[in-house]
This record gives sequence, C-alpha cells and structure tokens, in this order.
Amino acid sequence: MRRTCYLGVLLWFAGLFTAHVLPVLAADGTGQATAVGQAQGPFFQVQEHYDALETQRSVRFDPHDSRGVDRFHLLAAAERSASGAGSGAALSDEQAKAAELAQKLQNPIASLISVPIQNNWDFGIGPEDAMRYYVNIQPVIPFSLTTDWNLITRTILPVIYAESPVPGGDNTAGLGDIVQSFFFSPKAPTRGGWIWGVGPVFLYPTATDEVLGAEQFGLGPTAVVLKQQHGWTYGMLLNHLWSVAGDSDRDEVNATFIQPFVSYTTKTVTTFGFNTETTYDWEHEQGTVPLNWTVQQLLKLGTQPVAVQLGARYYAEKPAGGPDWGLRLAMTLLFPK
Repeated sequence: MRRTCYLGVLLWFAGLFTAHVLPVLAADGTGQATAVGQAQGPFFQVQEHYDALETQRSVRFDPHDSRGVDRFHLLAAAERSASGAGSGAALSDEQAKAAELAQKLQNPIASLISVPIQNNWDFGIGPEDAMRYYVNIQPVIPFSLTTDWNLITRTILPVIYAESPVPGGDNTAGLGDIVQSFFFSPKAPTRGGWIWGVGPVFLYPTATDEVLGAEQFGLGPTAVVLKQQHGWTYGMLLNHLWSVAGDSDRDEVNATFIQPFVSYTTKTVTTFGFNTETTYDWEHEQGTVPLNWTVQQLLKLGTQPVAVQLGARYYAEKPAGGPDWGLRLAMTLLFPK
C-alpha cells in the first residue's frame, strides 16, 4: 500500500513537471535548459519571476535609442505570449530595463543618477614599497536644461591613507583635492550614434594635508565622446587643468588627463572593461600610465540596483618612486528614473 502511494506521488510530480516545467525549458532560445527565476550570473539573488537582470535568451540591439544606448529586445515575451505564458512579458520587460541600465552605467554622461564608491590600493611606492589606499566618492548628477540638452556633473572626492614611502617618514590620512566636471551634452546622439559632452573642469584645494594635495585652485576644459553598439562601449574622456590661484610656494598645476576606454556587456549584464587613466604633468615633464582591467556585475540589493566592480592595474609608466601595481573594488548605487 505504501509503495502504491509513493508511486502515485511520483507520477503526480512527473505529470506536473511535464505540463508546467518542460514548456518553459523548451521556450528558452539558447538551447539550454534554464528555469524561470534561476540566477544567470554571479551575485544574483534567486526570486520567483526574478525581476531584474537577464536570462539566457537570444537578443538583438537597437542602435537608435534616444541616448544611443543599446536596448536588449528579448524574444521571450512574444514566444511565451504565443504559448499562453503571460508572466513572461513582465519578466522580459524587467530584463530589458536591466540591460539598458547596464549600458547606461558604461556611459560617463548618461542621464542617470549614480554614486560610485571606488576603493583603490596602490603598492610598491618608493624605497619602502609603501601602500596607498584611497576611496573616491564620485556622485554623478544629470540636469535637464532644455528639451535637447543635459548638464551632467561629475564630482570626485578622494579620501586617502598613504604610508610613508621613505624610511622614518610619517603615514598620512585625510581628504584630497576635489575635481569637479560639468558636461553639456545633447540628449540625442549624432546620426552616426556618437554621444558627446563638453564643459569646464575645476580643481578645488580641499586637501587636509599638504602631502595629499596641490594647494592650488585650477580649471580647464573637459570633453568626452563615446559610442555604444552591440554590447560594446568605447570612447575617450579627457581634461586639462591649469593653476589659476594657490600657494605660491607650491608647484603650479599644468596636467593633462586622457582616459580611453572600452567595455563589453554580456547578456547576463556582466561588463568586462579596459581603460587607461593617463596623466601627463607638463610642469615636471613626467607621465603616469596605469592600465586597468575590470569586471562589473549589475545586481539588486532588495529593490536597490547596484553595480559591483573588481579590478587590477599595472603601471606601464610612472614617475620615479611611483607605484608598481594596484587593485580596485567599487560599488555604484544607481537611481534610475
């Protein structure tokens, strides 16, 4: 009797699986068995009809988005609608929003409020092989000026802890100098799909210790240009700063910053990136060229979308006593409209 009951329960589960689970697996466009609600990438939380980030499904891209941002048009909605699974449409809509958000995150002048908190470690500084840790708090806030133009502010507030690079020296901690950029950017890309912005950049002498800053007020131009298509983002950000006021006993600031960048965002909204953050000091005729490799994952903490990034860098060029290599761990809070 007990064996008969067990057999009946197994047959009931088999019928349930055949009727409800197999159609979902069969609808997956990748040819792989992927159940609804299964996490598709690292850091994802598993939820019923998970509402955010990606499923393994064929996608295409539309290069004509209003901000030049590739949108993932998932095919699941039409297929599941045809099969009578109406909940797939809502799921696909959320996945498309997540894909759009992941692409906006790679655009330095996207119409997206974000607060990156970027932890950096540099190693091998000076004869003591000292370590320098700094966290850059980098809020990005867009403002709509007209129907055609945005103003995007990007602020970098560094908090620094630096070991002494020489024997017998003192370690130093405190705030560094703030750099703030203002980009005037068209809301629509060019006909060729390019996104661009130009404006002024300012250097504020906010360092709490002379070792941590230049003690100069500076300003200059800044610009960015980029393109996004088929999951790729590539472009360049640059600025130049000159001293216009400050401590006359300190060296003047005359520096160029150039940051070419390229990244690729996968269907699981994981982004692999490479950039350089090259600075050339014209006052001392020396350059610093760190090569940065990063991997970033978009996820949700409750209802809050965040991006977590891990990175490593190698200094291909540096002043005497400069760092050899470094690490990065960043988290970006996102506030989409």
